[in-house]
Amino acid sequence: MKLIFISGPSGSGKTTLSNQIIKKNKNGIVLSTDNYYKTGLISKLLAKFIEGFFDKSISFNNKLFKKDFDFIFKNGISICDRYYNFEKKKIQNILNETNNISLLIVEGIFAKEFSNTLNNKDYIFLEIKTEKNECMKRVVQRDTRERGKDKKQAEKDFLKSWDIYYEKFKANSIKNNTNKFIIEKKTDLDQALKKLFN
Repeated sequence: MKLIFISGPSGSGKTTLSNQIIKKNKNGIVLSTDNYYKTGLISKLLAKFIEGFFDKSISFNNKLFKKDFDFIFKNGISICDRYYNFEKKKIQNILNETNNISLLIVEGIFAKEFSNTLNNKDYIFLEIKTEKNECMKRVVQRDTRERGKDKKQAEKDFLKSWDIYYEKFKANSIKNNTNKFIIEKKTDLDQALKKLFN
């Protein structure tokens, strides 16, 4: 199974890039780390008291994510899709069986950290580089529309998340992977994808 990790700050276009790759490979599936935040009362409380909670590793349900990742990677099938509701702080599980998976894409702000936990697996790592203002514009639109935030709060949260991501970026260099590509605005995506799939 081909394995691709896509990382970048909030609003950089990780989901968009994932979907573009999936369109070119019909037997692919995307696991977004955004759908694996911790749930329950403790998570609700921590989200209120810890600034930038959803950008820190403490918020990520690594155990559940690893369970799904390992099952898909081993069996080439996925049984259900998970969606995190940011307003209710709950994960919704939707039965949706996908078979014959030959490409697994892991995308999200925790993709790099998770990739560093893998041993003896070959994978491609895509790092998205983009302008801060472009990212903020996208995130503010998304957070006001989908996550119940006002514009001021969304901007404040974005600036915090940007700093947290790049602090982690320095700490988490790619350990066991030589297939790293930088994706920028000027990158010819079709050419990059040809390299990936040839």
